[in-house]
Amino acid sequence: MERINQHSRAAVVFTLTWNSDQASHTEQLWADPVSFWRDVLDPQLVRDLLDKEAGDRASVKIPAANFSTPYDERKRIRVRPRQFQGVDNRGLPLQPSPGRFYPQGLLSGVGGVYKTSTSPCRCLGQEGEQLVFDLNHPLAGRDLRLEAEIVALHPPAKKERGGRCEDWLERISSDGPGMQAGFTGEGGALFTLGNFTRGDEQPDSLFYRQPRLVHHLDNTARAEISHRYGELIRPGSQVLDLMGSWTSHLPDSLELGGLTVLGMNEEELRHNTRAAATLAQDLNADPILPYAEASFDAVICTASVEYLTDPLAVTAEILRILKPGGLLAFAFSNRWFPPKAIRLWTEMHEFERLGLAAELFHTSGGFKDVSTLSRRGWPRPLDDPHQELWLSDPVYMAWGTKA
Repeated sequence: MERINQHSRAAVVFTLTWNSDQASHTEQLWADPVSFWRDVLDPQLVRDLLDKEAGDRASVKIPAANFSTPYDERKRIRVRPRQFQGVDNRGLPLQPSPGRFYPQGLLSGVGGVYKTSTSPCRCLGQEGEQLVFDLNHPLAGRDLRLEAEIVALHPPAKKERGGRCEDWLERISSDGPGMQAGFTGEGGALFTLGNFTRGDEQPDSLFYRQPRLVHHLDNTARAEISHRYGELIRPGSQVLDLMGSWTSHLPDSLELGGLTVLGMNEEELRHNTRAAATLAQDLNADPILPYAEASFDAVICTASVEYLTDPLAVTAEILRILKPGGLLAFAFSNRWFPPKAIRLWTEMHEFERLGLAAELFHTSGGFKDVSTLSRRGWPRPLDDPHQELWLSDPVYMAWGTKA
């Protein structure tokens, strides 16, 4: 069995874990190839991986002070309202909302910030006549833990020709991680009526009357969601698949006490061979669930939370029908039906959407042990029809248990 040396190249899964005030968070990134000679890796992590083989792993703690961009109080800035120059996806002037993230390039007249910058900054609110923004990296000030799992080792290169140098901590911590952390005291501001309008306000029954017996995510993403549900749901559980369809994304190996599927299209529901009971109900028209209190061990909602126009009402009902210690889990990706997704969802960064899902647990109350997961960078399956997209659909999940 080949072992890692200082010249090895490997496929690696990096896992970054950290905590916010409201949840524990996990980011996973598929990295291939990783060069132990050329790339930037924590020296201790490299030392711990030397002489290891495929399947082995090592981890290292990264204190907040050692992060590549540690927290800097000077990046908490004040600007005049006219210095924020953004428009929403309808072309209307954008009004910054406390807790939301925006590209730094929307700020004019700020030293070191360029119009083309897509780095995020968080609106902290208003002080007097000025807007306050935090330009720090969303993970700045957090203690982190980075793990590397060796998936496979590549054959030794006959001749090292150099090439691109990757900083893998920077890669896994860029493009959004940290943005899912709640904004203390302002989470409820997300749940205002205007944020939950949609492009198509016709009755949902019209949009969903045509059955769609297709998968909306590629099989790598679906397999990950199934795997996670298998880890989170106890065998023998009574499970409610909320806003479900013809497949419930549960592993075949998971033995259930029963599966109930509530969705929008009766024909899709009839094709769900694992369901013991089904019900067609539009939760946007009627969020009241016709089930007794404490009747389910777990509620799952896959690739659908973005369509709820009153998610707090639905989450309150989920809390009512869950047994103490029962699980609620949301899973989604970056694909949806544009006419029916809520406006806020379409305007948010992918990691902000994960934060919105996590905020449902906090604002609703009654949940504990909230966690989030992001999983990105896996290669797209070779048999997937969307080969124009070379990466697999990312997976985002948020879950918690009833207190």
